[in-house]
Amino acid sequence: MTPYGKGRTVVVGVAEAEHQDEIVRFAAEEAARRGWRLRILHAVEWPMPPGVHRGGQSASFVERAERVVAPLQEAVSREFPEVDVSPDLVSGSPAPALLDRSSQASLIVVGHRGAGGFARLPLGSVSWQVATHAECPVVVVRPHGTGRLRENRVVVGVDLPDIRSDVMHFAIEAASTRRAVLEAVYAAFQSPTLKTEPAGPALPDPRAMPGNARKIFDQALQPYRLENPDMEIRTRIEGGRPAAVLTNAARKAALLVVGSHGRTGLKRLMLGSVSAQVLHSAACPVAVLPTNDA
Repeated sequence: MTPYGKGRTVVVGVAEAEHQDEIVRFAAEEAARRGWRLRILHAVEWPMPPGVHRGGQSASFVERAERVVAPLQEAVSREFPEVDVSPDLVSGSPAPALLDRSSQASLIVVGHRGAGGFARLPLGSVSWQVATHAECPVVVVRPHGTGRLRENRVVVGVDLPDIRSDVMHFAIEAASTRRAVLEAVYAAFQSPTLKTEPAGPALPDPRAMPGNARKIFDQALQPYRLENPDMEIRTRIEGGRPAAVLTNAARKAALLVVGSHGRTGLKRLMLGSVSAQVLHSAACPVAVLPTNDA
């Protein structure tokens, strides 16, 4: 069990937009696989005049939020009767609400780009803020990125020689609940040295990869293979920029798992560059785990 499993709740943020059923279905499947609760959150932003309390507009915001959430909740109850699903109706901005829930939730699920109640900032801004600052793992789902034609495979990006154990354990659990293959991917990229030749594209040279990278990789994964003898854990080493390698490796995967290398608390202002690029470009759902740095 990952350290994020204690809340046993999946919170999915929905908007007044198309394709919200795909996002909620993904969240419901995660809840069903793990035996967790599901909360469907929709935030309605109101321009509140000075001195007016939230309660003064509560009826209107509840009615508007229920119109969005009710059909999604009904669909989950029909298709996943085993899942305990409930609405979470918010008057205010969606990102702060989701970040607040992340302190107790086991998983936050959001769409790649919001609209209506979830619009306002550019990768949709709510998704970006939540993936950057949440205290629990966040999965960003791109519309049409959860199709049935996807391979039953979970991809996890790793660094060598220091593989983050929380990222690996999350990926292992995600693969286990899907009964999927786990593919650990390492991008052996070396910044090119300065040359006096005419300017051209800076491309990594696969021949420059460390000769013992495969050995280091296998040694680093050995404890996880011993802990999970029934799981197929593959390794993949490719030369190239990490974000491009991961995006390509996960093209038809069910899920891509990456760790954030940003800082925690008020100093955590941005995701690691690899996580950020993958969120923008990956076609499959992407899980971002918060940094475990102090």
